[in-house]
Amino acid sequence: MEGFLFQASVFLAAAVIAVPLAARLGLGSVLGYLAAGIVIGPVLGLVVGHETQELQHFAEFGVVMMLFLIGLELEPRALWNMRHRLLGLGGLQIVLTTLAVMAGAIFLGQPASIALAIGMIFALSSTAIVLQTLSEKGLMQTGGGRSAFSVLLTQDIAVIPMLALLPLLALPKPPGMVLGETLERMSETTAAAETTPQPAHEAAAYFISNLPGWGVTLVTLAAVAAIILAGIYLINPVFRYIHTARLREMYTALALLIVIGIAFVMMLVGLSPALGAFLAGVVLANSEFRHELESDIAPFKGLLLGLFFITVGAGIDFSVLARDTFAVLGLATAVILLKGALLYVLGRVFGLRGRSLWLFTLSLAQAGEFGFVLISFSAQQNVLPPAMSEMLLLVVALTMLITPLLFILYDWLSSRVEDIAEPQEADHIDRQAPVIVAGIGRFGQVVNRLVRSSGFNTVVLDHDLAAIQRMRRFGVKGFFGDPTRPELLRAAGLDEARVLVAALDNPEATTRLVAYARRERPDLHIIARARDRTHVFRLYKAGADDIVRELFDSSLRAGRYVLENMGLTEFEAAELEKTFYQHDRQSVRDLATLWNPDIPTVDNKEYIARAKELEKELQTMLLSQLEETAADEPRSGTGG
Repeated sequence: MEGFLFQASVFLAAAVIAVPLAARLGLGSVLGYLAAGIVIGPVLGLVVGHETQELQHFAEFGVVMMLFLIGLELEPRALWNMRHRLLGLGGLQIVLTTLAVMAGAIFLGQPASIALAIGMIFALSSTAIVLQTLSEKGLMQTGGGRSAFSVLLTQDIAVIPMLALLPLLALPKPPGMVLGETLERMSETTAAAETTPQPAHEAAAYFISNLPGWGVTLVTLAAVAAIILAGIYLINPVFRYIHTARLREMYTALALLIVIGIAFVMMLVGLSPALGAFLAGVVLANSEFRHELESDIAPFKGLLLGLFFITVGAGIDFSVLARDTFAVLGLATAVILLKGALLYVLGRVFGLRGRSLWLFTLSLAQAGEFGFVLISFSAQQNVLPPAMSEMLLLVVALTMLITPLLFILYDWLSSRVEDIAEPQEADHIDRQAPVIVAGIGRFGQVVNRLVRSSGFNTVVLDHDLAAIQRMRRFGVKGFFGDPTRPELLRAAGLDEARVLVAALDNPEATTRLVAYARRERPDLHIIARARDRTHVFRLYKAGADDIVRELFDSSLRAGRYVLENMGLTEFEAAELEKTFYQHDRQSVRDLATLWNPDIPTVDNKEYIARAKELEKELQTMLLSQLEETAADEPRSGTGG
């Protein structure tokens, strides 16, 4: 117990000291975690190899939880909508990198099976480091950040077929060795049975580990299918059962049970627990308890993910690096340069330019944490020799250690590379609500705040990426995209919505939006923002129910303050304001029937004549209203 507390104190102290320092120096938290691990491990020797490996099993749950949360954000429909980028950009990156590394390994004298395994290992990048850094630097919504996310997502999904394929690449063992191992296992099993019963999970693991390659593949696919079916049919009933207890800690306990249970099942069959968690997250993305799961898992994810980075740094074996310095450094450099070159070419082919192209290239040029999984699994399945596995683990760790430096290189390049504007891909809209707010500028923000604060859900759409990002910093989720696009409106729930707020800055776009929504939903209540009175007429003809001139109400309130300071009471001024408001609304409706977009307003005689009549009516109404209120309440000078 004392040893565990000492190790925990060392790791936490290293994080508390190194990470804030790295953040203040602009190096990012990931490099701080990695540097802290190197200091307490290889440099000071406060933790030794086997202790680091034991702790890394706990730390890997940070990656597991991160992939689970990513899966929750991506429902199956979202994956289907991203299929072109996933299969195109992500699929080409995996295939081309695997083939290029495989060719290099064959050139260096490795058999084709080993070369293919090495190619798959280095085709993967670090989801943990890249996503963490992109989020910290606010680069996730850039063109390069979105493309990097698509490739990482494809890689995470590709681990499934890779793990299924690796057992088929196992090296054949000499008959004598197979017989010796079989007799040795039989002897160990008999001895164990005579002393103590073997736990069920150990027996299952032993059984699976002795299956032939095709058997392991079948068990792998069965485990994946079991997780998908459990997520579809079991989780929601269990959550409803927990809900009856009305205890907050039970939600947290169930969320952890889901992640840990998936990890156990996947480890039992020799698969990556992070991959299983990602699949479960995707399956649960449509669950009514999705947001509950996110809030329960997020605090554990951050801490354990940082611990994972520390263990990576602490686990670097500098003795192997000292023994084969040039080979290890050469391989790490070759991996980064080869992947970088392929990523650069693919980025250009898929339309990335300028800063986005460099971000995409440099962020994915490393190997990743799934490389550790594939290497360990390959060693267990006798695909890679032990000595080669040890060296490959070090190469993967070094490329991950260099990744924060690549982001620093990107920062330097981005300040010297011209930023080429490129069309941003619209967000995938994964939620619907009875109120759609199209436009989140100054006008739309106030409307959205009032409606949300009153307990009603909204879906916010805007074509201004900066505005969407600002709202997200304040915890308001909005979706980037052109609100006038029919497919985005349908995804936001236009078919079922009760109210549409058209609050775009562009008057023409607002009018188009109103006209389209009215054609699609004659029963929808549409509230529109108008620039001026002419825009009111256009929106009226387009089918808006309520039209709000963006400065009208604020101007009325200012006018009321003027009346109060001219000697009217607050009651008198308020009554005059109310009368003016009601008369103006009726006047706008009358004038809208006379307005003709093909005739300038100053040349429309009927319109001008009616406007003069309405203005005289207004003066008469206001004077009459003032006399009535004066008779009920004496005037007194009031300050406004």
